[in-house]
Amino acid sequence: MKFLLVAVNAKYIHSNPAIYSLRACVGEGLKESVEPVEYTINQAMEEILADIYRRKPDVVGFSCYIWNWRLVQELLEELPKLLPDIDLWLGGPEVSHAPEKVLEEHPFVTGIMLGEGEATFKELLEYYAGMDSLPEVALDRKQAAGTVPEAASGRSAHKSLGEIGGLCLPGGLTAGREPVDMSGIPFPYQDLDAFENKIIYYESSRGCPFRCSYCLSSIEKHVRLRDISVVERELQYFLDHRVAQVKFVDRTFNCDHSHATRVWRYLLEHDNEVTNFHFEIAADLLRREEIALLGRLRPGQVQLEIGVQSANPQTLAAVRRRQDMEVLEKAVAALRQGGNIHLHLDLIAGLPYEDYESFGKSFDKVYRMKPHQLQLGFLKVLKGSEMWERAEEYGIRFMGRPPYEVLCTRWLSYEDLRRLKAIEEMVEVYYNSGQFSHTMAFLEGAFSGPFAMYEALADYFEKSGFTLQHPARARRFQLLLDFAREQDGHREAVYRELLLYDMYLRENLKSRPDFAPDLSPYRETIQEFYKKEQGTRRFLPRYGHYDWKQLSRMTHLEPFFYPVWDEEKLAEKGDQKIFSQSAPGRKVHFVLFDYGKRSPVDFEAFSQVVEENGTARKGGEHAHSICGG
Repeated sequence: MKFLLVAVNAKYIHSNPAIYSLRACVGEGLKESVEPVEYTINQAMEEILADIYRRKPDVVGFSCYIWNWRLVQELLEELPKLLPDIDLWLGGPEVSHAPEKVLEEHPFVTGIMLGEGEATFKELLEYYAGMDSLPEVALDRKQAAGTVPEAASGRSAHKSLGEIGGLCLPGGLTAGREPVDMSGIPFPYQDLDAFENKIIYYESSRGCPFRCSYCLSSIEKHVRLRDISVVERELQYFLDHRVAQVKFVDRTFNCDHSHATRVWRYLLEHDNEVTNFHFEIAADLLRREEIALLGRLRPGQVQLEIGVQSANPQTLAAVRRRQDMEVLEKAVAALRQGGNIHLHLDLIAGLPYEDYESFGKSFDKVYRMKPHQLQLGFLKVLKGSEMWERAEEYGIRFMGRPPYEVLCTRWLSYEDLRRLKAIEEMVEVYYNSGQFSHTMAFLEGAFSGPFAMYEALADYFEKSGFTLQHPARARRFQLLLDFAREQDGHREAVYRELLLYDMYLRENLKSRPDFAPDLSPYRETIQEFYKKEQGTRRFLPRYGHYDWKQLSRMTHLEPFFYPVWDEEKLAEKGDQKIFSQSAPGRKVHFVLFDYGKRSPVDFEAFSQVVEENGTARKGGEHAHSICGG
């Protein structure tokens, strides 16, 4: 008997911890009969169908979420045509609400596993193993819900599916189940071969102490923790195997201060200089000593996702989200000051009492916290959530099919949401990519605020008929320069240099963009620098065995007339001298970009300003050093 556990992920780099946890719980004697397999929503349905058929399973279980439910439904319709004796099982949040309706709409489905599946799946597999040991091998599996004698092998098998708790069958619901002991769930990652080049998801707790009305995690009102000694042992396994990234799926990781502190301290004391750990936290819960502990971690060792969602007090109250914005802002500022943690902040458009203007204010407040990424998300009205139950009250209309995204509310029209979608696209490309950080910081000064800037950028793209669907990287830089020229033309020369600085921070360009100046007047100076560096190794000490020509190819030296590396100096109000002087009258500064040394937080190349007078001075953020030469 083969039980195929199927996950259809949103991206190739994702993995599905549920199917591996289910397999780990069945015990060694039955584990060989369970095969986990992962696909992505980017694959054609026919391709997935063919692969499942090739594996010839007796039973298939699908892990169902909003991102894959449409595709899973197509597979449910086609699989019985090819494998008429197959049993089909479903599980996951997308089918746990109103499961009777799901079975009614999909008559080929044998049943649905509700809620936590570890104990339920173990008993279900024992049931099928018992059926396999019967003399009547050709037993029609569609009669599986009937009475079946105990297995001749002596295995303790359930006599019918109806005796297994935690199921929804065509005949109704079976008995409920108590929450599982988190510490008793076996570690699912004994074999890491299946996770090469993928994110590993890890769970140290279940449940959430908060009651956010848009979130399904609010249904489980108690937080259950995995024993910290077990967590530390499993973290060490990841560290020993030097996995690239471990993403904790705990809903609010730091809701238990002792648990969070123990984990962060363990990571500090056992760092392998490779593995990155991702946590979703409530920043306003952080204590001073926790912020200090996080500040001691290796740069890039940890990244934190912080769900702000809105800065509108009325909105936060309506969605039952307790949040002290002043404390949150101070915590984010303290974390950012450490310079060692990648910060990801979230907003949700479409919540009650948040109109277009209010959302713009929420955006500005979060943007000015300077996260490395700002996710502008849109409300998903999840079945079974309080928001789903109160959608009519709030005038929320949403898509009838996954992902159930908001279309309009009493406060936001469809046109407003479409405009926010366009702004989101601008934020993704020009902020979250990290490729335009210095240019965007300076450009903001030409607008009343960051939201107004991205709003104008979105309008510019729409008016001009431009699209950002897979354009060349250089084209995105040129479009931003054209926009800056239109909005703030008297500082065009500064924008040209800022864009060039941003480009070289990310990449040692093989060809220079059209807006870059001719390097011919500086060729001799640049060669002299590298020839001198070959002898002194003052700026590039780690390149000891390379000659000057190799050094010039592996790094880059670029002349600048404006202090593009110094955000504060560049943004000084009233100081128009740096903008009005002509190029011949301004002093040139050479910036050296070292691509062998990057910031592990924002991945920008290490940069140094090389001055002729040999003085040293410091500026910039992260790994950017302003040095004398």
